[in-house]
Amino acid sequence: MSPKPPSAFIICLASALALAAAMGVGRFAFTPMLPLMVRDGHLRMEASPWLAAVNYLGYLIGALTAGRLPWRPAQSARASLLGVAIVTSAMGATAQLSLWLALRGLAGVFSGWALVGVSAWAMAELARARRPRLAAFVYAGVGTGVAFAGIFCLVAARPGVSSAQLWLELGALTLIVITAPLLFMRGGLEPVSRAPAADGRKARDTGLLTLCYGVFGFGYILPATFLPALARQMIDDPHVFGMVWPVFGGAAALSTLVGGASPIQSNRLRAWAICHALMALGALLPSIWLTPVSLAASALFVGGTFMVVTMLGLQEARMRDPDHAAAALGRMTAAFALGQFAGPLALTFAPSGGPGLNLGLRVAGAALLLTVPALWRLGGRRRPTPF
Repeated sequence: MSPKPPSAFIICLASALALAAAMGVGRFAFTPMLPLMVRDGHLRMEASPWLAAVNYLGYLIGALTAGRLPWRPAQSARASLLGVAIVTSAMGATAQLSLWLALRGLAGVFSGWALVGVSAWAMAELARARRPRLAAFVYAGVGTGVAFAGIFCLVAARPGVSSAQLWLELGALTLIVITAPLLFMRGGLEPVSRAPAADGRKARDTGLLTLCYGVFGFGYILPATFLPALARQMIDDPHVFGMVWPVFGGAAALSTLVGGASPIQSNRLRAWAICHALMALGALLPSIWLTPVSLAASALFVGGTFMVVTMLGLQEARMRDPDHAAAALGRMTAAFALGQFAGPLALTFAPSGGPGLNLGLRVAGAALLLTVPALWRLGGRRRPTPF
């Protein structure tokens, strides 16, 4: 007899915890850990962009290869989560930049594999349980993980506690968090049922969606990366500017729950277009008006839309190719990774300092705005499906 499929609650819990670990720690924990590593004298600020870039590159490699792994999505997700916990702990076991580069690169690869594997497994299982809109709770895990990493660094950075110890503690906490995914993410045959036939969908539409998803990666990464640094320019107290990251993560977690509501799910592409417009506003605000109010608004606009777009984009990709969901999600994630890798790279061609960052934020906002009409038009072409 085949094992009893997990309940919708277990699917959401295991998947949300998996994404909290894979993305909140594997991808984003370095942002709040960076100032602590610099404080301890373990890392020069000039070297930090390389650690960020190698993680982006690893994420791109993970996204490109996720659909080629010889495992089911649940198996690749579990293996990747263990990898994230191991390389996170290892960050505290060395002080060599070369090893840190390798570990952050591996963390990116594991995160890319985990996002694709968890998404493919969770969407299929929720579709089998006839609860596809609960995907909102799955993707809330990413924002929860981001907020958790930020709060952990604020609370655990006690006097006399080194950043190396914090990495070890974070790795141990990651192992605890992934217990439920390791226990419950099993099986997951795909597809549950074939989506309705094409309904006018064309290859060029899918290509355009993939392009828009890549622009999303480019547009979100600059404000997401530099908001804490901009806040630090305005406010000296680390307990104040350090809250930018938890606020960003909290907005991401709560917004996905809104993203699962019927009005948004009834036309994902138009909801995606609206999110790009709001994200563009979040990117542009601090480049033209740098105040605590504009930074808070930027954190809410960018943090409150980036996981909604992630969820909507991956749902749309799976709906269009349910027989090859992992490969479809991998293509979307690879486009996103290329976009986010190009974001910091574009800054190298801009003037140094504040003017260059302001120019980069404006380019990011403009790129996002250019995708809005295309997504809006595509959203009017067909009746959406819940899968």
